[in-house]
Amino acid sequence: MSVLELRDLQTHFFTDAGVVKAVDGVSFSLDEGEVLGLVGESGSGKSVTGFSILRLVDPPGRVVGGQINFRGQDLAALPEREMRALRGNKIAMIFQDPMMTLNPVLKIETQMVEAVRAHEKVSHAAARDRAISALDKVGIPSPAERLAAYPHQFSGGMRQRVAIAIALLNGPDLIVADEPTTALDVTIQSQILAEVQELARDTGTALIWITHDLAVVAGLADKISVMYAGRIVESGPTDAVLTAPGHPYTAGLLGSIPGHGRRGERLTQIPGMAPNMAHMPQGCAFGPRCPHVSDTCRGSAPQITDYGTGRGLRCHHPILAAEGAA
Repeated sequence: MSVLELRDLQTHFFTDAGVVKAVDGVSFSLDEGEVLGLVGESGSGKSVTGFSILRLVDPPGRVVGGQINFRGQDLAALPEREMRALRGNKIAMIFQDPMMTLNPVLKIETQMVEAVRAHEKVSHAAARDRAISALDKVGIPSPAERLAAYPHQFSGGMRQRVAIAIALLNGPDLIVADEPTTALDVTIQSQILAEVQELARDTGTALIWITHDLAVVAGLADKISVMYAGRIVESGPTDAVLTAPGHPYTAGLLGSIPGHGRRGERLTQIPGMAPNMAHMPQGCAFGPRCPHVSDTCRGSAPQITDYGTGRGLRCHHPILAAEGAA
């Protein structure tokens, strides 16, 4: 069953330099227990997409078009009071910096109990028991004792686990995770990724994992959407996208990852820089950096083309064209 469906989502920032189309017609859907990896360079619009879903975009930005269908409700049209009732309850977010979730002057118990009682009329004891259970799920040792601690008494990895536990407290149908493991060391990152994947599978929670690193989502996501300049340029099942990327941008991201049996070879570098979102180039946004650019690319922006088996590409000259998206 579909938990979330974005249809032509558009989020613009109205600045002195011009209108920045940070999210420009993004569409995707997510089912129960499914994990979507939303991938792209910094400034591609992936984080703004996540904030738009929860309607957390601050002025001068605002959602100007499209639909955010969550369990049949269009969140874009929902009154703010009803939206507040959903945030932290049915829809949760895990931020890149756990201190955006945690209050440094309050004990963990206070913060977790309040997160439960803000949405349900339960006793303090019942809320505390749920907090202990959530901490235990994310691998916090001696969870009952750690409730009495302050955020600064936890390591970075443990603080992020607490932030994930808070997101899980009310059994949300959807979690948006905005690069929550970027600042952590590789060992802790691997542990948290494994735990989050297991939790999504066991609870049926749908998960959007926002990252710039394709290697992170390789073993986590069921499907991938690659963003560039506010638009999704490639989407499909994780194995298919990583094994046979169809868009030159996706191929460039994969080529920049160390390893892949290319010992001694230089890493692939995508030339140039991401475009100024307030002054987009004519035609394909990736054209100035693309090795396959043509006059067609410079003249018109490509539309998403369905290649079957869940594959979608926004490219005039997709790499998969000669292969039939096999």
